[in-house]
Amino acid sequence: MAPIPPGVLAVFLVVLVALALFVTEPVPVDVTAIGVMVALLLIQPASAALATIGLLGDPIVLFADYPADALSGFSSEATLTVLAMFILSDGVQRTGVVQRLGARIASFTGDSMDRQLGATIGVVAPISGFINNTAAVAILLPMVTDLAERGGTSPSKLLLPLSYASMFGGMLTLIGTSTNILASELSGRLIGRTFTMFEFTQLGIVVSIVGTAYLLTVGRWLTPERIKPRQDLTEEFEMGEYLTEVVVREDSPLVGQQVRRALEETDFDIDLIQLIRSGEVFLEPLGPKQIQPGDVFAIRTDRDTLVELLDVEGLDVVPTAVDESELEAGEARQNLVEVVIGPGSSLVGESLASASFRQRYNATVLALRRGQELFRRRMDNVTLRVGDTLLVQATADSIERLDANRDFIVAQEIEQHDFRGEKTPLAVGIVVAVVGLAALDILPIVVSALAGSLAMVATRCLRPGELYDAVQWDVVFLLAGVIPLGIALESSGGAALLAGLVVAVGDLLPLVGVLAVFYLITAILTNVISNNASVVLMIPVAVEAAQTLGANAFSFILAVTFAASTAFMTPVGYQTNLFVYGPGGYRFSDYLRVGGPLQLVFAAVTTVGIAAIWGI
Repeated sequence: MAPIPPGVLAVFLVVLVALALFVTEPVPVDVTAIGVMVALLLIQPASAALATIGLLGDPIVLFADYPADALSGFSSEATLTVLAMFILSDGVQRTGVVQRLGARIASFTGDSMDRQLGATIGVVAPISGFINNTAAVAILLPMVTDLAERGGTSPSKLLLPLSYASMFGGMLTLIGTSTNILASELSGRLIGRTFTMFEFTQLGIVVSIVGTAYLLTVGRWLTPERIKPRQDLTEEFEMGEYLTEVVVREDSPLVGQQVRRALEETDFDIDLIQLIRSGEVFLEPLGPKQIQPGDVFAIRTDRDTLVELLDVEGLDVVPTAVDESELEAGEARQNLVEVVIGPGSSLVGESLASASFRQRYNATVLALRRGQELFRRRMDNVTLRVGDTLLVQATADSIERLDANRDFIVAQEIEQHDFRGEKTPLAVGIVVAVVGLAALDILPIVVSALAGSLAMVATRCLRPGELYDAVQWDVVFLLAGVIPLGIALESSGGAALLAGLVVAVGDLLPLVGVLAVFYLITAILTNVISNNASVVLMIPVAVEAAQTLGANAFSFILAVTFAASTAFMTPVGYQTNLFVYGPGGYRFSDYLRVGGPLQLVFAAVTTVGIAAIWGI
């Protein structure tokens, strides 16, 4: 066996480290991707220095045009197209058209879970074909949780299908996912053929029909009811032992002190939720208020801390159950909600304390849910992740500001006053024009998408300052960072080496079997690392393998693309899976139980469909 060239070893080392970081996520995936790019940039000059002192035979050359090729992710058509699609999606979202559509559909579903499930899938799948599927789930998640609440259905029964349907709906068009756009660019560079707007719509429809049938039958049976049909948010978060009302006695040492100094800045694990004084209810900010005898505070704490607090501070327990209705008494509008940490949120990697959550948002976090895990004490120092669900109490105005903040997804529908409903025809028309110009090959998709983004601002569907908030910058930097890895994998010979290992399977299987192997390998990889990273790693290998076998390379690219966009088996495989992880109260194993069979069904349907439509 010939020795492996140093260039291949260097790239493989970068890939292995990147895979470990993608799986364990000690830093966000976009930071890992930029680290990959920097590592690849350093390999050539470092190897040249080693060659100069005789420690290496020849310098390692990974990029023909150094450093431009290593930085090409930032100028890539895929990166710019994805950036523009985020802007287009946001322009549509701000008109409220998707929310209005969801509300109309919800009006006839009633308490029938069949109709609720059908409506959830029927709305999100087609929408995900034309606006980014991650954005589609973020927009529709509040509608679906409200749908479950009004119909007396467990949200767990609807949220996982919402995520899955957005994934296979994203395979209806080129612009449904960032993965499709990236795969199209890689295909153009490697075999000179990019995807047209509706290149795989025929197969996408078949996959969507099969996926819908599965979710309405087998999937419905397998999807667990982790959260009971909601009656009371405090019950859902099991807050009975952690919520109490206390009254300030005449002889309390707290009388005359500011709330901030007396209670908020103590060592007690306690959160003040609201103050009731002379029948009037006060919410955040409570810190500046002076404590008076007879003040009643609703607090979050555990029983041991409560006993200690009563002994030291001159407080008595009020024998009143603190439930959702009690916590909603201070406002005419909703002020107790679930809030999900969104993708690219500035709070990811922070804690409630380090982010100064209470002070910044004038809101109190009563509990934190991560899948099935509940935190109801000592939450301030828990490091926050995408998909974490916070039980938040605040004024209605603060809740509305949280809903408008792209760091969060409020999991209940909040009455909005700033939707630009009059701009709906313009926003939808711009998206239709972008799709039409690209589909008719009048303009490349990157040109039509960028022009559409500019049109969103020119028509005031978006304000100039909202452009930057519209973009999920973590995805943009992820793409920019991993694209050079694909170039290096190909130029170093690493892709050819890996392809040779897979080709060995070709002696045992027919070509359609090898195609299925690529689908399954990519699907498994995507379920543990970023979908975009798996496309970058697998497409060069798939092309090399297809060319070695004399097969249709385009078909192999499509198999990798479909597999990378349908990661059903883990909550970390796709951002939409993380969105529903907390609100649905799921366990990690639920994704494997419901998504595993669906992944196998898709492997068969996709590979047979590709063979039938494009040939192998």
